[in-house]
Amino acid sequence: MADREPSAHEFMDLTVPEYAYMFGFVQADGHLQQGVGQKGKLTVELKDRDVGVLKDFQRLTPFYSSIRTRRRSTNFSDAHTSVTWSLYSLEARTRLSELGLPYGRKSKTIGPPLIEFSNRDYLRGIIDADGSVGFTGKGYPFIALTTASTALAAYVCRYGQEVTGVERNPRPNSRDGIYNVLYSMEVAQRLAAELYYPGCLSLERKREAAASLATWVRPAGMRQVYAKRRWADHEDRILLKLKSPTAAAEALGRTAQSCNLRMWRLRTGQVPLPRSE
Repeated sequence: MADREPSAHEFMDLTVPEYAYMFGFVQADGHLQQGVGQKGKLTVELKDRDVGVLKDFQRLTPFYSSIRTRRRSTNFSDAHTSVTWSLYSLEARTRLSELGLPYGRKSKTIGPPLIEFSNRDYLRGIIDADGSVGFTGKGYPFIALTTASTALAAYVCRYGQEVTGVERNPRPNSRDGIYNVLYSMEVAQRLAAELYYPGCLSLERKREAAASLATWVRPAGMRQVYAKRRWADHEDRILLKLKSPTAAAEALGRTAQSCNLRMWRLRTGQVPLPRSE
């Protein structure tokens, strides 16, 4: 897509990695404003150091859009510089709204698209806009997302389990209903490698941070906490189809003992049978 101008028909095809990333980013950090009649706009405001990704959004958008720089005083700086990308097209705004970018306040209502989309690129957009990638104060790698959206928190946990095998079940905190999803150590390394692959569209600083996670090595003598690998529906279906713990173990990359125990639990009703495809 970088070699030619995208068409209006192609705009926001979420099976295209760049658009999936872009949609995740604007869902998390964009603002869709509706004006009088057909007026309105989508804006994304970032610090000036991240202007590169806004230029990519402008390149990917086959409608007129602008990037403006603003300098102002804030509580943290006497000369804060930000850049804002603005998109006015009604056709573009309608497309984004249909995909799941609501007008106005959206922190609790956003969620993954209901159509086919590129999962890792969409999630990378969410992480780049609203998440954190790096090292803790003790020097341990981590990837984290803070969100008010139940649907988005659940999606991140499902995808994280598919990639890493580690289950997360965050609960909203009692004060403001915010979810905190955290992956650390080797789990964060695996997730970072999946999300930030070579040549992907992303914030440069987070791409560099993700790459740096790969350099971490667990210190000698540091105990690794065992993370129980949960059974997925498709694994249960394979297990029941093969009817052999040994054959299933080879197919699923599990131990025969684990497969034998799971089969017994399925047959005795101790765990529910898998949902049909």
